[in-house]
Amino acid sequence: MCGIVAYVGKRNSSPILVDGLNGLEYRGYDSSGIMVTNDKELLIYRKKGKVSFLESILDTNFKSNTGIGYTRWATHGIPNDVNAHSHRSADGSLAVVRNGIIENYQELKEVLTEIGYSFKRDTDTEVIAHLIQEMRDAKNISLVEATKEVLKSIIRAYAVVIIDVADPDTLIGSRKSSPLAVGIGDKELFLASDASPIIQYTRSYIFMEDEQVVEAKSDGLYKVSNLDDSVANPTITKLYLKIDELEKGGYPGFMLKEIF
Repeated sequence: MCGIVAYVGKRNSSPILVDGLNGLEYRGYDSSGIMVTNDKELLIYRKKGKVSFLESILDTNFKSNTGIGYTRWATHGIPNDVNAHSHRSADGSLAVVRNGIIENYQELKEVLTEIGYSFKRDTDTEVIAHLIQEMRDAKNISLVEATKEVLKSIIRAYAVVIIDVADPDTLIGSRKSSPLAVGIGDKELFLASDASPIIQYTRSYIFMEDEQVVEAKSDGLYKVSNLDDSVANPTITKLYLKIDELEKGGYPGFMLKEIF
C-alpha cells in the first residue's frame, strides 16, 4: 500500500519528509522517493528498497521549504529506481505522486502518445503528469483548474499531490477512494496518507472527502473545493495520538507488535 507525505511552510522540508516516510513503513513498500524545490528547480531522488537506501543518496547541502515524499508498492512497472515516484511532466515543470490504480491509464497513454508525448517509465502515474501539462497548456488555465479537469477523466481510485516548479510555495492535493489528510500547523501545512507520519507536528487535521481538491500554501493558508468548483467546508478534527502508539516499539516489525 503506497504512502504520501508532503510539506509546505517555512521549515526545511527534507528532514520532515524522511521522518514521514519512516512513519509510513507500516503500509509496506518496495521503493521510495523524495522531491523538493530548490530555487525554482525540482530535485528528485528515487531508490528501490528501504527508506534508509533513499537517505543515503539525498543531497543535504541545501534547504527547501516545499517537498513531497512517497513510498511505492508496485502495481504498474517493476520495482526499481526508475519507476519510483515522483514523476515529472514532459516539460519538467510538474512533479506528481499518486496512490491508487488508474484503470483507464492505457487509453489515456495512447491519446498522449498520438499527440507527441513519450514515456520514460512504466507507471500509470506519469500519465497524470503529462495530462495535467497538456490540459494546462492547451486551455491556458491554472494548475488547479487543469488538475480538476484531468481527475474527472480518471477511472477508479487515487490520492494525488502535485507541485509546479513555477509556484514552489503551493501544493495541490486531491483524493477519491484513497485517503488523504491535511495537517494544519503554525503557518505550515502537511499532506499525508494518514496522520501517522505527521502527528508529531500537528494535532489539527482535515480528512478530505472524495473528489475534493486542496490548495496548500507556504503561509499556512489553504482552500478546499470540489471537482465541480463548488466550495467545500471541511471539518477540522483534533487528534491526540501518542507517537509511541504509531512506532514499532522495539519490535522488528509492526505485525509482531500487533501480535504481542
